[in-house]
Amino acid sequence: MNIEKPKDRAVIATLCGDAGLGKTSLAASFPNPVVIRAEDGLQSIPLKSRPDAFPVLESATDLWAQLTSLIKEDHKYETLIIDSVTALDRLFVTSIMESDPKKPASINQAMGGYGAGLLAVGSLHQRLRKAAGILNEKKNMHIVFIGHADTETIELPDQDAYTRYTLRLHKKSVAPYIDDCDLVGFMKLQTFTTGDGDRKKAISDGTRVLVTYATSANISKNRYGITEDIEVQIGTNPLTQFIPSLKKETKQ
Repeated sequence: MNIEKPKDRAVIATLCGDAGLGKTSLAASFPNPVVIRAEDGLQSIPLKSRPDAFPVLESATDLWAQLTSLIKEDHKYETLIIDSVTALDRLFVTSIMESDPKKPASINQAMGGYGAGLLAVGSLHQRLRKAAGILNEKKNMHIVFIGHADTETIELPDQDAYTRYTLRLHKKSVAPYIDDCDLVGFMKLQTFTTGDGDRKKAISDGTRVLVTYATSANISKNRYGITEDIEVQIGTNPLTQFIPSLKKETKQ
């Protein structure tokens, strides 16, 4: 029996938020990144600091091929960015529908209906998470999943229903990017309330913040003891001060 203290492991994270807030830019600040693109979100990053990237995916088959190359081939990359799981979901839906010989009109009718198609899409998200886990475990790569935000209503038996931000995915596909991650960050603009009574309104000074602790307002969590909002400045990675594996020197 060999018992010892586990070493610091590269982080597996999900960054969620509305479009245009800088999720991809934050992900690109992780060490030596390479991007698998289901959408082309790199144009906002200056060419000089733009990370390497595979060609934009045209199918789910392309995704598995790109992941396999990272798993089996030697390379310099220390971070894998998936941009985005929201766009990937559309490729997964297409893949499941095209594989059904009955050629269903929608994912709800695929594989006989009754939720079977959505369950199959969820299994592809699980397959992606498993492949990313192999890269994290075998090659010590940081993994950053990027996702767009949506809202959902939470109904609990002992309190009133409330709305929170979540990933723009069907509930059968969300778990791999929340339950199985070290950090889930929700990026938003910092807002302030001005005025009184009916004249109250929310304004923002443009400051971006990342919420990584549990809150009823959005999906977020971390395993690093972070309890406050983190200000995000484009071009820097504020998570370095909290995550031990990000503090280490990168490969030359």
